[in-house]
Amino acid sequence: MPPLKALLAFEAASRHGSFTQGAEELGVTPSAVSHQMQVLEDFLGVKLFQRRAGRALLTPAGRLYSRELAHAFGIIGNATSLVAPQSQHGHLVIASGPSFAAKWLQPRLPDFLGRHPGIKVRLSTFTDAEELHESGYDIAIAYAPTLAMRRDAEPLLVEKLRPLCSPLLARDLALRTPFDLTRATLIHSSNAVTWKDYFRKLGLGEVRPAGELWLDRSSMAIEAAAGGLGVILESEILAEKEFAEGKLVAPFDGAACTIEATTYYLVRSSRYRAGTPLVAFENWLRATLVGKR
Repeated sequence: MPPLKALLAFEAASRHGSFTQGAEELGVTPSAVSHQMQVLEDFLGVKLFQRRAGRALLTPAGRLYSRELAHAFGIIGNATSLVAPQSQHGHLVIASGPSFAAKWLQPRLPDFLGRHPGIKVRLSTFTDAEELHESGYDIAIAYAPTLAMRRDAEPLLVEKLRPLCSPLLARDLALRTPFDLTRATLIHSSNAVTWKDYFRKLGLGEVRPAGELWLDRSSMAIEAAAGGLGVILESEILAEKEFAEGKLVAPFDGAACTIEATTYYLVRSSRYRAGTPLVAFENWLRATLVGKR
């Protein structure tokens, strides 16, 4: 590896096209930058700059090196912002489960950004409580029953879950009551409520389906059900788009075939402060979830 101090000096000087301006940005003298350029050129064995009339012009090798280093520094910056505490004014790091992020939150983010143009958002995903704990976030929307035991987790949403499938499958299998699911393939995903829970709460005991399919994410299960592969146990929170487009239907209507469960929790970071972008996002999130947006 070349000397990192020399790389920083080269990146600044090449971007400004001037040793003097690069030095001002780094808080050092122009002679210090010139010395670092000599160190780097000696290490590489090629000339990076041509000095002409007080200007530092990149050689062909310098242009190539500058372009590649800009990409490398960008990767480092992005990696740092993913894990480091966010202290920059106007930045908001939101963590979410993958399915909620893809199916519900991301399509609605333009509304939030339009209402708060000064807030910069970074949306990241996590799959379990341990991964959430290790990530740098400001506010998290977590789908995990175990989070109910955490002191910093607050119930966010009570879901109404019911069987959903394609209209063609509902017709072909003549699905009229939950017991008719013995003729169907049940699709399982990483849900807080399982099919076994569902049948037990409806007082049906053990129901043996014609087939079963396990998928590790709700987004995959929704896609499979819309394609006619089987029946899922989901709420319209994640399947809203497919439900609205008629790709999914609820074969059993009525409250008797629907169960409720608290499945989503809000987790605030220890850096949460009133009056920050976090408050704006939380207010928007709660209002949007209850249909006020």
